[in-house]
Amino acid sequence: MTLELFLAYLATTLFISATPGPNMLLMLSHGARYGWRATLATMAGALSGLALLIGLSALGLATILATSAELFVALKLIGAAYLVYLGWQCWKAGVELKLPAALGETALARYRTGLAVALSNPKAILFAGAFLPQFINPQLPQGPQWTVVLLTFFIVESSWQLAYAIGGVGLARWLSKPARVRFFNRGCGVAFWAVGGMLALARK
Repeated sequence: MTLELFLAYLATTLFISATPGPNMLLMLSHGARYGWRATLATMAGALSGLALLIGLSALGLATILATSAELFVALKLIGAAYLVYLGWQCWKAGVELKLPAALGETALARYRTGLAVALSNPKAILFAGAFLPQFINPQLPQGPQWTVVLLTFFIVESSWQLAYAIGGVGLARWLSKPARVRFFNRGCGVAFWAVGGMLALARK
């Protein structure tokens, strides 16, 4: 990989990872609710999910999804339903900042939630199958190039996730009154519903 190609990949990855989506929304929410250190477990789950999706893409699932409309629709509807569920849990939390125990009271629960949210988007498999190979030079050894591409991706992604979690910590200082907590919970709920709706309506 040339320096110019790497810089183009880095810039694109920085922009794509920074764009608010289900993973970043979850980090912001958990950062505000549990603090950034506790949100590291959520991050670990999300990064594990992304690694699994990239692995599935490498095994050929991206090609299967690209050619099977039924499978793609089924997976995206399952993912959208989970995001809608998270939105409902946020909405009904009312003036309570903490979510139900199954979603965040323990490190394992936060890990599972991060993993589930990352796995909720089948478009990530198509992304891995279509985007990442563009930055691989087939004329050069594949192993070192993929190492650079994947290492860069996970460093950038984890950095942005941490930034969103820390942003949530800053937001938590504002959540000093019940009315503000209710507003925050409902805002998170609507945001998860919106992301879930966009996922449900998304095309390949």
